[in-house]
Amino acid sequence: MSADHSRAPVLEALEEYHRHGRLGFTPPGHKQARGADPAAREVLGDAVFLGDVLASGGLDDRLTRGRVLERAQELMADAVHAEHTFTHGDDRETTGELLSALRDLARAARDLPRTPEVEVPVPGELRMEQALLPRDAFFGPAEDVPLSEAAGRVAAEMITPYPPGIPAVLPGERLTGPVLRYLRTGHDAGMNLPDASDPGLNTVRVVART
Repeated sequence: MSADHSRAPVLEALEEYHRHGRLGFTPPGHKQARGADPAAREVLGDAVFLGDVLASGGLDDRLTRGRVLERAQELMADAVHAEHTFTHGDDRETTGELLSALRDLARAARDLPRTPEVEVPVPGELRMEQALLPRDAFFGPAEDVPLSEAAGRVAAEMITPYPPGIPAVLPGERLTGPVLRYLRTGHDAGMNLPDASDPGLNTVRVVART
């Protein structure tokens, strides 16, 4: 496309682009708006997709497939001398130190202490019976019992291991052996239990028996 650069080249280019009726809406999978919901296109019309203009050339030309990503990588590598550095602050000396340390780590890996194994339950075992409403269990009478005696009791607290940061126990759930072993072995392997009444998991808060 051509434009008079002595006037307003960007606006003129847009005007000519729109006059060609090309659809430039190309997030992944949309294929220049052809993947858009037909009902949405019928209501909105194709004109709403024309504002997302494709570049006419260079690295951003999404109409071509010829070595675009490869060329971008080459240019970035050339800009930061990526053949021997990782950032602008690195040089051959610091990179060499890192690579040397990684080689040493790989050689020593077989002799490093092993992390304790975490007994992760199968998905079906992670879902426990909801025996009471969470509010009733959390605010009702409760007691702390040893972990070894908690299976079968109804939890009066939430226990969230980090990682992954997803609650494993919610108030009102009936505690099971697989979940308690998961928490015990996970804690021993380095998981944090910040919201448990006993972060060391020697005891668990459960609904008091009446």
